[in-house]
Amino acid sequence: MTTSTPIDEAALRERINQEIADNLDEELELELDDTRLDDLDNAARGGLPALDRKLYFRELLRLQGELVKLQDWVQHEKKKIVVLFEGRDSAGKGGVIKRITQRLNPRVCRVAALPAPSERERTQWYFQRYVAHLPAGGEIVLFDRSWYNRAGVERVMGFCTEEEYQEFFKSVPEFERMLIRSGIILVKYWFSITDDEQQFRFMMRIQDPLKQWKLSPMDVEARSRWEQYTKAKETMLEHTHLRDSPWWIVDAVDKKRARLNCISHLLSQIPYAPVQHIPVVLPPRVRNPDYHRGPIPPEMYVPAQF
Repeated sequence: MTTSTPIDEAALRERINQEIADNLDEELELELDDTRLDDLDNAARGGLPALDRKLYFRELLRLQGELVKLQDWVQHEKKKIVVLFEGRDSAGKGGVIKRITQRLNPRVCRVAALPAPSERERTQWYFQRYVAHLPAGGEIVLFDRSWYNRAGVERVMGFCTEEEYQEFFKSVPEFERMLIRSGIILVKYWFSITDDEQQFRFMMRIQDPLKQWKLSPMDVEARSRWEQYTKAKETMLEHTHLRDSPWWIVDAVDKKRARLNCISHLLSQIPYAPVQHIPVVLPPRVRNPDYHRGPIPPEMYVPAQF
């Protein structure tokens, strides 16, 4: 015999409303962190008028709902998706990746952000360490920087030879066609910001103790080599903007617009469809009259400071 606790409809509605508010607070927390020291009028920096916050949140949540549908489709159809995010330091790659993954299952959609190669990895086939992070069926992998490091930071900072650099451009088309033939859906984004905007964002990071960790010595050095990075980017796009795997440029001076535009475009590149699910029905709670919950020592609880 089972018994159940009577449902208090008003209390249940309050619980549901609170849960919805908590979910929205997660996104608000990210936005507040983004703007703590960045709450300046965009017009003062020559940008577009600020995007209405209600419009931004409404569209972001709508797009995140579509990302959940994409995730369902990827799992159901055992599809494999790879998305590359490239761009200058502080261009906003991490921000859009956060918004893509925020509502998704980390077992389905994961981020690959590889550190500098080890001594052993430097002796491997260049693409080898990236191959290890490619998706299996039913997975999405977002590369926060990718094999295009060779065409960017490695080229500018002298971490590869001229021969390795030229070989990279010969190998990339073949490598990416192999990925596509294997069934991988490959999408490549370059986040584009202006010289002045990067200067502004770097200064904000310098002033913000919670974001100073984002500025590495390599980032600081890269700032002084703006034109070299520009030339490297132009060469990269010239050689690797391919019919099978084109580059898509995201105007990222306005962070919020960049996120919405990128996510919307990503969804448009993949022919996903709604997946029908069997309705979930919770079974009745089984209660065993012989079970008695034992006491938990008070010292085991985390102190209630808030």
